Amino acid sequence: MAQTARQLKVPGSRQQLERGRKECEEAGGWWAIQLDLQEAKAIHLPTSGDQFPPSEEQEETGTMAGKPTKKSSIPGVSIWQLVDEIPEGCSTPDFKQKPVTQALPEGKNAIFRAVVCGEPRPEVHWQSTKGDLSKSSKYQITSAPDSMEHVLQINKLTGEDSDLYLCTAVNAYGEATCSVRLTVIEVGFRKNRKRQKEPQEDLRKELMDFRKMLKKRTPPPAPEKKMESAQVWQLLMTADRKDYEKICMQYGIVDFRGLLRKLQEMKKEREDRMAQYVNAIANLRHIRVTKEGVATFDLELDLKDLESKIYLYKDGEMIPYSFDNQTKHCLRRLGKRYHFLIQDLQPEDAGLYQVMVEDAVVFSTELEASTIPPRVVVPLAEARCEEQGDAVFECTLSSPCPNATWHFQHRTLKLSDKHEVFVSPDGLTHRLVVKGASCSDMGLYSLNTGLHASSAWLVVEGEKDKGPQTTDSDHRLQTRRDTQEGRQDVCDQGQDATQSPRSRYKPGPGSSTEARGSMDHFSQGLVDTEVQLGQAAILSCALASDVGPGTWFKDGVKLTAHDGVIFEQDGLTHRLILTHVEGTQAGRYTFVAGRQHTEASLIVQDPPTIAPDVTETLREPLVFKAGKPVTVKIPFQTHLPVQAVWRKDGDKVVGSNHGGIQVALGDGYTRLCLPSVCRKDSGRYSVTLRSEGGCVQAEFTLQVIDKPQPPQGPLEVQDCHRAGVCLHWRPPRDDGGQAIQHYVVERRQAGRSTWLKVGEPPPDSTSFTDASVEQGRKYAFRVRTVTSEGAGDALESEEVLVAPEALPGSPSAPDILSASSQSITLTWETPRGPGSTHILGYLVEKRKKGSNTWMAVNEQPVSERRYTVVDLRQGCQYEFRVIAVAPSGPGEPGPPSDAVFARDPMRPPGPVRDLRVTDTSNTSITLSWMRPDTQDDDEAQGFIVELRGSDSLQWSPCHTGTVQGTTFTAKGLRPQEGYFVRVTAVNDGGPGEATSLDSVVHAMPATVCPKFFMDSSTKDTVMIRVGDSIRVPVSFEAAPLPEVTWLKDGLPLPQRSVTTVKDGLTQLLIPAASLSDRGRYTVMLRNLQGKEAAYSFYISMAACPQAPGPIYLQENVPGTVTVQWEPSPDEAQGIPLYYTVLMRSSSHGSWREVADRVHTNHFTFLGVLPGHEYHFRVLAKNELGTSKPSDTSQPWCIPRQRERFTVKAPTYREPNLSQKPRFLVGLRAHLLPQGCECRMTCAVQGSPRPHVTWFKNDKSLDKNPALYSMDMLGVCSLIIPSVSLQDSGEYKAVAKNPLGQAVSTATLIVTGTMTRRADVDGEVEEGWWMWSGADPCTVAVFVLTLRMELRREWSTGGSALQLASERRPAEWVAQGRGGISCLTEGGPRQCLRRDEPGRRHQEQQRSMAIGSR
Repeated sequence: MAQTARQLKVPGSRQQLERGRKECEEAGGWWAIQLDLQEAKAIHLPTSGDQFPPSEEQEETGTMAGKPTKKSSIPGVSIWQLVDEIPEGCSTPDFKQKPVTQALPEGKNAIFRAVVCGEPRPEVHWQSTKGDLSKSSKYQITSAPDSMEHVLQINKLTGEDSDLYLCTAVNAYGEATCSVRLTVIEVGFRKNRKRQKEPQEDLRKELMDFRKMLKKRTPPPAPEKKMESAQVWQLLMTADRKDYEKICMQYGIVDFRGLLRKLQEMKKEREDRMAQYVNAIANLRHIRVTKEGVATFDLELDLKDLESKIYLYKDGEMIPYSFDNQTKHCLRRLGKRYHFLIQDLQPEDAGLYQVMVEDAVVFSTELEASTIPPRVVVPLAEARCEEQGDAVFECTLSSPCPNATWHFQHRTLKLSDKHEVFVSPDGLTHRLVVKGASCSDMGLYSLNTGLHASSAWLVVEGEKDKGPQTTDSDHRLQTRRDTQEGRQDVCDQGQDATQSPRSRYKPGPGSSTEARGSMDHFSQGLVDTEVQLGQAAILSCALASDVGPGTWFKDGVKLTAHDGVIFEQDGLTHRLILTHVEGTQAGRYTFVAGRQHTEASLIVQDPPTIAPDVTETLREPLVFKAGKPVTVKIPFQTHLPVQAVWRKDGDKVVGSNHGGIQVALGDGYTRLCLPSVCRKDSGRYSVTLRSEGGCVQAEFTLQVIDKPQPPQGPLEVQDCHRAGVCLHWRPPRDDGGQAIQHYVVERRQAGRSTWLKVGEPPPDSTSFTDASVEQGRKYAFRVRTVTSEGAGDALESEEVLVAPEALPGSPSAPDILSASSQSITLTWETPRGPGSTHILGYLVEKRKKGSNTWMAVNEQPVSERRYTVVDLRQGCQYEFRVIAVAPSGPGEPGPPSDAVFARDPMRPPGPVRDLRVTDTSNTSITLSWMRPDTQDDDEAQGFIVELRGSDSLQWSPCHTGTVQGTTFTAKGLRPQEGYFVRVTAVNDGGPGEATSLDSVVHAMPATVCPKFFMDSSTKDTVMIRVGDSIRVPVSFEAAPLPEVTWLKDGLPLPQRSVTTVKDGLTQLLIPAASLSDRGRYTVMLRNLQGKEAAYSFYISMAACPQAPGPIYLQENVPGTVTVQWEPSPDEAQGIPLYYTVLMRSSSHGSWREVADRVHTNHFTFLGVLPGHEYHFRVLAKNELGTSKPSDTSQPWCIPRQRERFTVKAPTYREPNLSQKPRFLVGLRAHLLPQGCECRMTCAVQGSPRPHVTWFKNDKSLDKNPALYSMDMLGVCSLIIPSVSLQDSGEYKAVAKNPLGQAVSTATLIVTGTMTRRADVDGEVEEGWWMWSGADPCTVAVFVLTLRMELRREWSTGGSALQLASERRPAEWVAQGRGGISCLTEGGPRQCLRRDEPGRRHQEQQRSMAIGSR
């Protein structure tokens, strides 16, 4: 990101972009640029969420801020309108097609296409986060002059081209922007190329930052990401129904009914969207994590277009994937099966994954963070300690792992007093403490989480006088540390099924002896040596001066001649010779002379070996038929642990125990087993055997042969008419590994199940013509590919019709020319259409009416279009149809004729009688008539009703067929139009004489005189409150609709009044009534004939009355008071009202009504009592409400004459309430562990109030500062904030007053540790427990009272408890039916037994005598 980012061409955003670029460079790079559509004031960076404030230039000019935004039809496109108004015919820019995000490997060319629109034509610019692209030769920007398509091509992609690219379209009225991401997949050494270019100072800084991070031990918890609502619904749509409750509880969905309803709607929408690209989707398997730490999910897709693009999204963002195992996300496709893999799982990989075909979501699944295996964040570090010291190993994981286990030298570590394991409360930090470490504890310690592991060495340092062994242990540790570092990589990758747990890392040649000892006394030191197993090895060094004899050590252990080595000395040169090196002789060798030493490593190369005959056999391809099991076993020889890795075409083969590929590693062999091979298993296989001694590889080719696949479709079938049917297909995608011999073409006739072989085209021909088909028949064809393995599956076509020659069309329905009892003469029209030009003749068929069977009339076609049918049964009714015959054959039958009787002609019926109109409306006229008189069997079989307009001479029938009844309603007439009507009777003899009406009938309702509907609810006077709306409906009846007129006091209504008329209802509406609306209203109805009807009513306006005037009180008659008041001002205006008088006296505080409906302005109140004060209130009322009250200013009161009287007070004797103290609630026993608060409470009563004193073991507690007492209204409490064993004992509360005293006692037992009692063999006795650390007598007393006082389900095991002295004088024994309890001086113990369920002791009181020893 050292390049300077150029400014985007967005008005008012240059300073923002420059400021954002600098901040993003500090934050780690540009990841995205997104313009805020809501505020249009800042540029957002999605990675950090920062929002930049508006620049000074933008604030001054305001070119972008406050401009309206427009919504585009393409998602992800932002449009800004730069002007307030756009002229007609012009528009802002927009995208018809935006560029598509791409992920391409290095070296390819990336092409982005964008199609824009807008008037005038917009100008398009391409930019990246690094600046404009037009000046670089790497980028080619093209656009056709007549096209709105713009293309950006990036040549020869590199890793630095991964970026976000912005396409901007600008014209005079606005601009549109969209962004697209390019991801370049780096392969090989190029991934690390950028890392190698970084300066060494930056690497040191990163290393220091990494060390600081390790010191923090536990990283802060990552904030939990909240899933968007839309993503939750996508997850629910593809989840199983049994998982709905879990997902709803996880994301807080409570409306389950609404959930199911919305899911059904969303599923239907998704299916409609998927139907554009997918035929079917099945076998959805949600995400799961394998034991190798790989997350997988798969589905089956039947795509309509195999070229449709498939995208993978995580939390709404598209992520690239590959088709190999070189990237984190990859896709394996087998036919219709799509298998997605997520490798190297990290906590940030958790989220919602979605598979999209083009723009349709087809599958959603969630990877939960709890399913991701924990990783090692802070690995174990090497630990050093002195002998008998404590060593501590600590490891921090990425997530809690309750199944983590500790290992020592690859063996599970059993926890004991020597090894203690601790886990932090958050479950992330695991700690192992090795206590009292000795030399035997030195070795490799590791923490295994199942998929990952971390290892470190423990070095126990002895005393300094141990000489070279101490020094050699350091060197041995360094060698082991190198081995550990190599092994750490293996652990982090997960233990494979073929990996030996004892495999070691091969130390690199970089470990030299330059820093191993002082070289001042050696002219030549030891050098690291590599030697093959079984060969000789020589370690040599030369001293600078003779310092005496030297000693050889291996891994800190002194070597002797019994160890199978030879010591040589030639002057100052010392040699160690190993004639036949074995694997156990590898290690660290040290030569010590005096106080100087030199050391080096001996590395024994012992790679596994494969027999030459096995290698020779594997050179030839292994050929198997599909479906057969294949087992390849490769034996080898080695003396070291080996791990085997199988690969197919460069991809690692992962073994499975569920019927798939199985990979095994045994003692001296490795095996690959394929239970049932198929064509996809063909390829180049290799196995790599790796050990600390080296590696060896074996390769072989597996060829699976099978029947060929069907030819590629579709199978095209073409009708070549007389030449036959032509078939075309494409060769199969897979020939099964064998050459194609020929094809087989088969044919099946529609409706049959037998396939007939019609040809065998050669392998180089993909077409065939079948000339043996019959015209007019349907056929289906199929093609198979044939090899030496047999015929493969068939490519089948749909049924096709071989078109025949055109047949003649259908003649018209025959017309009846004449009919009699002997014959019926027919005639018809010539058919039309293809095949009807050459008609050879016609065939006539007949059938009885009601029958479905047609019978031929003539056997030979007749050339004329007229035919007389004979051989008829008299009185029967017949129908006829005609079939045209051409050279190509007979055509389809024509429609049947009308039914006709085979009988002599009848006389027509006579005219109908009494024709009249019974009803009319605006669109219909109803007629009725009587049947005509019958003479000589001329009865009418039906009637025909005809109409004609008053201005027309043409009669038109009102129906189809005939009318069977004697009434008919002609509908669909024009309102107010006049019509002439006639009715004709018909029978088989024809129509009779028509009967018509002499006058014109108008299509209009019958006249109804206007009248009003009045009922009991109708009022002549309506009282309306001022300000309310007036709504008066009036119902009436009239036909046709009359003219409605409203009047007020004989004059037209004012403009503020509204009237409506509809369907026999007229209504008066005044929105807000006023006093001027008072008066008499009249509604008048007038029809076209001049008839009238009137209705009038009076509207009276009123409001709540005004309050009466002042009130005057006077006494006209003794014992009464007359209340008089000024009348309400409304009374002078003639508004009817009345008054209500209320009174309130000093003896009754509330108002009560004393008079109502008073129509005068005075009232006399009777029954006035002397000495009482009376208040009066007057209210004015009418039908609409009550006025405000008018109250008296002064109360009315008559003085009362009082007489003298004498009061004699009674005498009383006060009772004696003195009482000596007594406890209402006594003290209770307490059993508490150390450190708890103890609160003893009792309730005491007495008069005078007693004084309570507390004692412990008969000693006063008044001056004890460790506790305090309280006395609240007779409830006394003693509080011990933190009890200890010394607080155990008998406590007593003494209450005293002058009349006596009362005592209440209780026992406090403070327990120590609680252990289970063991029997003689050391095993725990079920149901017995021991308390230690309490006074013996106290425990015994407590045991007796425990069940009674605390009401718990524990007992001492018997109904009676006896205490006796047995054997030892220092032990008290309590014995009962259920067991034995013992109290000792050294540690009092009490054994209790848990009662069985449902058992209850009935004893409410127990006692026991305790004697002293």
